[in-house]
Amino acid sequence: MLRGSSSAGMKAALLLIAVCAYSTGAKAEKTCEKPVYLTLDTGHMEVAPLMADILRRQAVRVTFFAANERTKAGDGSLGQHWASWWRARGAEGHEFASHTYDHVYWRADLPGVKPTFRVRPSAGALAGREFSWSAAQYCQQLSDANERLKDLTGKPPLPLFRAPGGKTSPKLLAAAKACGFAHVGWPPAGFLGDELPSDKFSNAALLAKALRDIRAGDILVAHLGIWSRQDPWAPTVLEPLIVGLKERGFCFATLSEHPAYRDWLLRANAAKPSATGG
Repeated sequence: MLRGSSSAGMKAALLLIAVCAYSTGAKAEKTCEKPVYLTLDTGHMEVAPLMADILRRQAVRVTFFAANERTKAGDGSLGQHWASWWRARGAEGHEFASHTYDHVYWRADLPGVKPTFRVRPSAGALAGREFSWSAAQYCQQLSDANERLKDLTGKPPLPLFRAPGGKTSPKLLAAAKACGFAHVGWPPAGFLGDELPSDKFSNAALLAKALRDIRAGDILVAHLGIWSRQDPWAPTVLEPLIVGLKERGFCFATLSEHPAYRDWLLRANAAKPSATGG
């Protein structure tokens, strides 16, 4: 009799746990009905440690687009000086993607049967000079950045890229897709304005605009330091922006969860060779 009662009690307890777990899970699924996707491009990196502190404090994961840009300290944003910083971001669960290794701007499509582009790197040994590059040369820049990110973070970067300045053409996008990279831009509301001159666009005004205009599903873009801005956007605006968006019911996700890239990422993962070489 006592054994039967104990068994019945155990079953009831297990049922209650299952119901609670289902209820909790259902609630968890509903907590991100208004996602936004914060992305951070590399820059001079001076504010990078402070920005990382904010992201950790606010439990926000972002997608970093990285190039080996000139920095205020160290040997470039993907150099050895910043290796421990990138490794820590990888451990925190952020995602990473290419910004072209030498921060290469697309300038124009060039005539010819095969896709060729006029480009201008703004970092590295060739900075400031213009070149005619084949699709293969541009793709190498995309791959080089991702390879370096993998070395630094210990995790495979996403097969995505952001062209510096967001400057592209249909031919460039097609060439990048052919070598395994989909481009990530941003909507007007997602441009957070940290590249704008601070004497005309104050931090307070940029924050107010972002909180007013951002909508669910938007990709947001800012940088790990902008050389030209006198009153730095980061980290001054970053935490009030995150807090303000959370108060408005928004949540933060990485591009690995973005519906526009989900199928692309699934296909890319399916195409990877297995660990056994199959």
